[in-house]
Amino acid sequence: MNILILGSGGREHTFAWKLKQSPKLSNLFVAPGNAGTAEIATNLTIGVNDFEAIKKAVIENSIEMVIVGPEDPLVNGVHDYFLKDDSLKSIPVIGPQKAAATLEGSKEFAKEFMYKHNIPTAKYKSFTSANLEEGYTFLESLNAPYVLKADGLAAGKGVLILKNLQEAKDELKAMLVDSKFGNASATVVIEEFLDGIELSVFVLTDGDGYKVLPTAKDYKRIGEGDTGLNTGGMGAISPVPFADEEFMDKIHKQVVIPTVEGLKKDNLPYKGFIFIGLINVNNNPLVIEYNVRMGDPETEVVIPRIKNDLVAVFQAVGNQTLDAINLELDDRTATTVMTVSGGYPEAYEKGKEITGYNTIEDSLVFHAGTTIENGKVVTNGGRVMAITSYGKDFKEALKKSYQNIEKLHFDKMNYRKDLGFDL
Repeated sequence: MNILILGSGGREHTFAWKLKQSPKLSNLFVAPGNAGTAEIATNLTIGVNDFEAIKKAVIENSIEMVIVGPEDPLVNGVHDYFLKDDSLKSIPVIGPQKAAATLEGSKEFAKEFMYKHNIPTAKYKSFTSANLEEGYTFLESLNAPYVLKADGLAAGKGVLILKNLQEAKDELKAMLVDSKFGNASATVVIEEFLDGIELSVFVLTDGDGYKVLPTAKDYKRIGEGDTGLNTGGMGAISPVPFADEEFMDKIHKQVVIPTVEGLKKDNLPYKGFIFIGLINVNNNPLVIEYNVRMGDPETEVVIPRIKNDLVAVFQAVGNQTLDAINLELDDRTATTVMTVSGGYPEAYEKGKEITGYNTIEDSLVFHAGTTIENGKVVTNGGRVMAITSYGKDFKEALKKSYQNIEKLHFDKMNYRKDLGFDL
């Protein structure tokens, strides 16, 4: 098979690395890709939302399957674009159609879906600039801390957790009136704060059957001890130690089954990954959010634990035979540590030469924000490289990742040294 992956981050490099191991693969393309995917696939300089250019590349390169990495093209309807085009409609796209992708595209839509299908989640209300005063009143009815979520896509940065009521009111006004997150915050969801420990559960569905993939826990904040600004993710661990059989059984019955069945009942065709962000509150799972694709950096620990041929798994999603696949998992723990540019998640410089990554042993190197300039691999994003390792537990795996990061160098490199501190 000739396969195209859309995206340019660590998630897409991980998919490429795994697909490359399949005897079913002929040629692999990544659009736009990074310096890591360039080593194992053909990068195409095409934006993930340039559907016309994607169509041209698919036809020119006889692509037989498309795997969508990020959320943007899904929310913008790339799957629907393929289905409506006679020359593309027979090509399987791994990722939901536009209507179902609204689960990530709109926080309000996701909340309504959860309430409708009795999926446990926090209490909430939605507000626009027209009823800002009501928003203030609702904030006053809640106990601190206060959770504000931009309704639309804000690149993982649209969720604010604030301890002070006045600050929460000021931020609500900044989001609704001053367009702090542009159109993404034209509607803001305010919800009660849930106190517990978070984890992510990943489901792959073909629209009928489904498989529950390994659990993962990621670390969003830039600073040690989960302090400072939110990032796209500073590292991840899989499996999550506290997600024992009893807890997973609750997740399966209370969240996974009603989600998959809810999509069918609401006639939302879904072929792809459902990323369920959960919080464990007194040993009960509550849903924080849905994403309609794999997480990043969670992909860098979940995919390396899947033993199956990933091309065969994706083929089964395409032709709705996923139930026939027996998912085989590596029993070891996988951890990944993300190295980031100095200054990230605020202003940072690009174009810093990266050295030492090719001397890393006994760990996997997944490129996130890298590119090639004048024959050298240089930084090209806030999150630069993820170092993934296996171990008998997360401590052993993390130790390997940290030891190997010491071989990696670029100007102002930063990373979290305390992953797993809360486990």
